[in-house]
Amino acid sequence: MPSKLVRPLALCVSLTLPALITRVAGAHLPPPAALLLFGAAVVAASFLLAWAAEAAQADISGGLAIAILAVIAVLPEYVVDLYFAYTAGSDPAYVAYAAANMTGSNRLLLGLGWSVVVLIALAVAKRRSGRSVRELVLESGYRVELGFLAIASVVAFLIPVSGQIPLLLGFALLGFFGFYLWKVSRSEAEEPHLVGPAAVIGALPRLGRRALVIGLFAFAAVVILASAEPFAHGLIATGRQLGVDEFLLVQWLAPLASESPEFIVAILFAVRGQGAAAIGTLISSKVNQWTLLVGSLPVAYLFGGGGAGGLQLDARQVEEFLLTATQTVLGVAALLALRFPRWAAWTLLGLFAVQFALPGQAARYVLCVIYLVLAIGALIRNRAHILPTLAAPFRRQGAEVAEAELARR
Repeated sequence: MPSKLVRPLALCVSLTLPALITRVAGAHLPPPAALLLFGAAVVAASFLLAWAAEAAQADISGGLAIAILAVIAVLPEYVVDLYFAYTAGSDPAYVAYAAANMTGSNRLLLGLGWSVVVLIALAVAKRRSGRSVRELVLESGYRVELGFLAIASVVAFLIPVSGQIPLLLGFALLGFFGFYLWKVSRSEAEEPHLVGPAAVIGALPRLGRRALVIGLFAFAAVVILASAEPFAHGLIATGRQLGVDEFLLVQWLAPLASESPEFIVAILFAVRGQGAAAIGTLISSKVNQWTLLVGSLPVAYLFGGGGAGGLQLDARQVEEFLLTATQTVLGVAALLALRFPRWAAWTLLGLFAVQFALPGQAARYVLCVIYLVLAIGALIRNRAHILPTLAAPFRRQGAEVAEAELARR
């Protein structure tokens, strides 16, 4: 095995072993120590999953590979969030944590992830071309993902309006995600863009590559499943012990830890001049979170002993969902023309940062209004692309190709 691969794999495995040993031994650690130990294991396992998922693109062709990669890359976050929702079935206090983790991860992905990747891609393009580049242009194939995200974003407003995530809505979102996987599996195959350890794994002989990918998947899954519960409890207990709002720790620290590999991979793509591939992966992740993750929460709640009525949200959680939904609408509206302008990246990043400086309820509703006003302006500007985007998930492959040819002319 190449040394370029042994070192990062050995580092990640070494970071997971203390957590596994502690879990098997049944030892109880102070909350801050448990948070650090199991948090490090989750992050390390996330990197192993991300590398394995990327390398798997060498054996899984087409858009389905991107969708599967996006699901696997955020699997650690899903496990933590679903644990909160499952536990909420017997302890209603955990409903708030499930909502916090989901809304935090969504806003982090779009407000920070999309923005930073686009700004880096534009800076790289400027350096290579010697002239200012004002927008990142995406390929026509990404209109399908954007269409799925647009529809899911509109449907998501039912959650803050009703004050709950109904079980029926959960099943509908899961079905919509299944349709999304089927749709992208029919897209044309593309050569995968691999970087770092994933590129080394992808270059291995087929038999060795597949064995290593399967082994990494299995090992990382064991680590994540073993670490999710103590990591979640460590977050909450540490917040209470240190006098920090545990809601905020669950909302921001947990998603930041679990999504860091995905962000790093996307940034590497952007640095290497593959900005469209980077933002495309993050768009797919956003679709996954807005369909698979949200749809799974009431189902996990039901299996945990909760009622069939779905997750009931309090005023703070309704506010968080509304802020997340309006942010998503602005992101979709700005991208309707398959061009991510610089102003949109700076706006999303700036508004994401403002929420930390103005954490009050009134300020957050003001942010919702700002997001909606800007989204309406972007929708008016890109109004010619609204219907094609909404129709993209339901169009035949041949129609999509014809539209791409027409756009190029």
